[in-house]
Amino acid sequence: MKIGDRVADFVLPDQDGQPTSLSELARDGSVVLFFYPIALSGGCTAESCHFRDLSSEFASAGAQVVGISRDKVEKQKAFDTAHRLGYPLLSDRDGSVAGQFGVRRRWLPVAPVKRATFVIGPDLVVRAVVRSESNMAVHADTALAALA
Repeated sequence: MKIGDRVADFVLPDQDGQPTSLSELARDGSVVLFFYPIALSGGCTAESCHFRDLSSEFASAGAQVVGISRDKVEKQKAFDTAHRLGYPLLSDRDGSVAGQFGVRRRWLPVAPVKRATFVIGPDLVVRAVVRSESNMAVHADTALAALA
């Protein structure tokens, strides 16, 4: 998935088990969709909390932050509860959405998805892409700058 690509709509359960579609999330503005390898791990916690800490800035920019990993709904819920993230965490158990975005890893089960962030407009077109496996802050910072 690259800038200018249209994202096919999808539905995944959030941390409460509620079916959530990309089109519903984008109804009121842009979606900042970030993929993270493993809920409750050190790097993913740092990245997710940075998104949380910038939540008012994202809201002011008219954007909805959404995290996504291949973790089970229950683990997503524990992650949200432990860190009071306050935004949807989607469970992509079979990796189909990660595959659509080109971030699914097939041979590294320890980290089943690559760390990547996509800024998606209300028309479901990708506006910006951030790829970094090791710089946790760059994802939220770059996504926020892309929304400006």
